[in-house]
Amino acid sequence: MSACVATLRGASVQPARVALLGTGTVGSAVLARLAGWSQTPLGERLSLVHVGNSRHAIGNRDGLPLDNHDLLLRNAPTPGSLDVVEDALGRGGVRIVIDATASEQVATRHARWLGNGIHVVTACKLGQGTSLARWQAIRAAQVAAGTRYGDSATVGAGLPLLRSLRALQAGGDRIHAMAGVLSGSMAWLCNEYDGLRPFSGYVRQARDAGYTEPDPREDLSGEDVRRKLLILARASGFLLDAEAVQVQSLVPDALADLPREQVDAALPALDAPLRERHAEARRNGEKLRFIARLQAGGQATVGLESLPADHPLAGGAGTDNKVAIWSDRYSERPLVIQGPGAGAQVTAAALLDDVLAIQSS
Repeated sequence: MSACVATLRGASVQPARVALLGTGTVGSAVLARLAGWSQTPLGERLSLVHVGNSRHAIGNRDGLPLDNHDLLLRNAPTPGSLDVVEDALGRGGVRIVIDATASEQVATRHARWLGNGIHVVTACKLGQGTSLARWQAIRAAQVAAGTRYGDSATVGAGLPLLRSLRALQAGGDRIHAMAGVLSGSMAWLCNEYDGLRPFSGYVRQARDAGYTEPDPREDLSGEDVRRKLLILARASGFLLDAEAVQVQSLVPDALADLPREQVDAALPALDAPLRERHAEARRNGEKLRFIARLQAGGQATVGLESLPADHPLAGGAGTDNKVAIWSDRYSERPLVIQGPGAGAQVTAAALLDDVLAIQSS
């Protein structure tokens, strides 16, 4: 018996084969983190066999070099087709897709990959945070194939929000309500905006720092927060349709209707309305915060609120997310989780935490 245990402990574990989709801000941070692990035990647990974006893709079943992937990708003759991902990962063993995109096209593949025995780790909220039917398809595919869906990076950039909700329920607790700041970009904008300089300038700064989605209207419209609230609500047992969340957008119609390439020049349309909201809040001794709320019964709202300066959700700094959760055991005083909720580095770390957890399971 002891010899058998010793043999099992000494057996080498094959590295998980990983396909990375998306080489933007977050994807590049994932690649940089993997490169830093290349000569460590962590690096031995993973083999990057495919990297792709919307234009190009490169793959190698024996693993890709991590030191010059940019040059290889730019010169790759292969178009970035999703059809090659499963072939690149091969068959058998632990296979993982990391979705570091904001792509609807990629999100539609999540359930298919899971059903075909490929684990999915994602920062993209379009899988679980849009239609209820898609959320249900992802859940069903996991159950049918025994695969895992790593979603820690979808809400709070890896803060233990989803993990805590699931752990509470696993212990017999019921979630009754939650409220909080779920957008790191909107948190940063509300914390930094002083009402003196144009709000549009802060939006550009947040976008360039990688805090917002590639199109900042996703953040300003509340759509990004809607998706996060849906993910949290569904994980808490409230199977809401996307339309059930009432969202107050900060984006005027004229800006909302523009093609993406014209958005930057039109951002000053935000300045006057936000200046007025900020001035009114300041006169009342309050602070503007972009708040998501899930109330008992499943009523869900997203929008800019003016909160008393001493309100629990008015605090925080930088890109901090701050979420209060009420449950059976936290009925009078909520469980509060707070920490950085945006940024390429923390998001990449959350993605790879999920990857390593799958590889070791």
